[in-house]
Amino acid sequence: MPSSNRRTFLGAGVAVGLGSLAGFNQIQTQEDDTISIARQTDHQDSLDTWLASANDPQRLPIRDLRYDDPPTVFLGVSNTKSFSPPAIKIPPDTTVTWEWVEDNTDHNVVATDGTFDSGQPVSAAGETFEYTFETEGTHKYVSEPHADTGMKGVVVVTSAPSSGYPTVDKWLAGTNEYDGTIADQTNKDLVEITTGAKGNGGHFAFDPHAVKVSTGTTIRWVWTGKGGAHNLVFKEHEFGDDSTHIESGVHFEETLSESGVYRYSCLPHHSIGERGAIIVE
Repeated sequence: MPSSNRRTFLGAGVAVGLGSLAGFNQIQTQEDDTISIARQTDHQDSLDTWLASANDPQRLPIRDLRYDDPPTVFLGVSNTKSFSPPAIKIPPDTTVTWEWVEDNTDHNVVATDGTFDSGQPVSAAGETFEYTFETEGTHKYVSEPHADTGMKGVVVVTSAPSSGYPTVDKWLAGTNEYDGTIADQTNKDLVEITTGAKGNGGHFAFDPHAVKVSTGTTIRWVWTGKGGAHNLVFKEHEFGDDSTHIESGVHFEETLSESGVYRYSCLPHHSIGERGAIIVE
């Protein structure tokens, strides 16, 4: 595992003597300058700007891993100067592991605010570095040798939403800024849900994306005609409409006569967050 304290590593390797001491002081000064510049960058850049300039072979938004196993971020996948995934969201008290996957390029993992530091850049496939994020916050980081060319990442630490329906929370985590709020539409005969509503970086959302209704309620999905073609596919139930529709209007409705949780999505835009849930009680 790379050293978690570069200054300790460098200090241990300094031979006694004025020449060596001068060399160590020069290295320490360069490192302090690097951290100072990184902190200035961190202060000036918004998160959106930071991510826009980060290399990402998959070009996905921040990946919500709050309900997954402790995450691993890979360095230099397919010889790219990038972290994969470069942007993740986790709950507090989660340990993130960074793993080197190539031997021919030096990388390290350094927080721009000095919170964590894997040490000197190394090229060693299979090496790992771990850090546990205990409190909420946003942590930007770089690989120092390639920071100027876009090898940047971010860890967003925030508590997972909690609505009292864990299945719904996990399904909608990271979807259109879902915060655990469920629209209460009980005791209504008809509830309309907008398909292709504004959200998830375009018109790629259902509105409301989580709703509670009574048994026997008819749900009607109304297309906006925006965001391209949408469809409606349920995860655990056989009804739905695999056909995509671009034009505005009503393209599907269903009367839900049994209690339970109904999860659904638009398949073309599932990965970017066009997902919804209905709780029938």
